Amino acid sequence: MVKHFFDLSTLRSSWDQVASAFWQRYPNPYSKHVLTEDVIYREVTSDNKLLSRRLLTKTNRLPRWGEMVFPNNLARSVFVVEDSIVDFQNRTFTTLTWNINHTRIMLVEEKCVYRPNPENPACTQVQREAWVTSSVFGFSRAIQEFGLARFRRNQIKATEGFEYILANLQGEVLPKTLKGATEKAKETALAATEKAKDLASKAAPQKAKQFI
Repeated sequence: MVKHFFDLSTLRSSWDQVASAFWQRYPNPYSKHVLTEDVIYREVTSDNKLLSRRLLTKTNRLPRWGEMVFPNNLARSVFVVEDSIVDFQNRTFTTLTWNINHTRIMLVEEKCVYRPNPENPACTQVQREAWVTSSVFGFSRAIQEFGLARFRRNQIKATEGFEYILANLQGEVLPKTLKGATEKAKETALAATEKAKDLASKAAPQKAKQFI
């Protein structure tokens, strides 16, 4: 059985501001679990759509019960592929993300659609869906429940982080914590980047659900 998540939220910035700030979301104080982000592919199509594929590296801390079930040498980082389409004509920004390692333990697929809020064009409506699955015999239900709960917490932090970056880009007061977070993220990310790129190039083409 697949666990499904659905949510409609609002960012207090215009669609143009959100579409621009999306590429500058990390690092921020609310998303310290995101270690790296690398562009794998990018193209502007003849009908004026921006297609992108990125690779992100995130921390993957296990819960206490997971540490008793899974081996100690299990990688503590998760590699995530993100496909996106920015449709300037229809003013939609669609992203699809999924992890490419630890997929037997847990696979999380997320789809987000950003569009102008129909009730307030000065804001952006975000439609977010996620699907959590697990293939671990005897533990799949517990893992899916854990994955869904973690996703709920992380998406709240993601929204707070996005609002933080939007406020910064629009000239509002920015705490001094961002510079330190930036340097720390760069240092932590250096060793993981090449391994992640290699893994993405091998695993991503096998994925049926993709935009590019």
